[in-house]
Amino acid sequence: MTPLTARTANEAHLYMDLHPCGCGEGRFPRASAILTLPDGALARRYAGPCERCGTTREFLFRLPAEPENGEGGFRYGAAEPSALIDAGEWLWVAEGHARGVPAGAERLPEADRRRCRTRLAAAVAAVDEALKFVPPGGSRVPFTAVWSPLGRSVYQREPGRFRTSRLTAVRSAYDTVLRRLG
Repeated sequence: MTPLTARTANEAHLYMDLHPCGCGEGRFPRASAILTLPDGALARRYAGPCERCGTTREFLFRLPAEPENGEGGFRYGAAEPSALIDAGEWLWVAEGHARGVPAGAERLPEADRRRCRTRLAAAVAAVDEALKFVPPGGSRVPFTAVWSPLGRSVYQREPGRFRTSRLTAVRSAYDTVLRRLG
């Protein structure tokens, strides 16, 4: 099995969620182990049975050369764009997280607000990931940064969502609600 390159554990887990079993189930109980690759680099192997059909699921991710630092809040990766998840998938993920936050979330009990903050932090981070695909000085994410069937469907449904101005406006809106939640 050829190892994939994930920049963070968050990105690796999201990649596994976005690549379901043949039966359609995305989640599975993930046992993990650190392995040494033939080139001496380290990798993390995730494996477990599909919750729906029992088929063994397995993923292998090369560990980043530099360990993750926990500073700066929730994030999926470093400065470079993802090689695993395309810009359209990032927008789909951001929208899914944001949709899980009800209007008036600031009036919810603290435990519910905490869940909403987690969702919004993930949504902001996902929009940030989509923005990484905009070339320097560019005004939009190029179509070449969208390679998955899911990402292409998001792009084709509404290509205007991939303009830098729109992405930054959406990010700002998510961040504003996140700040209101404290």
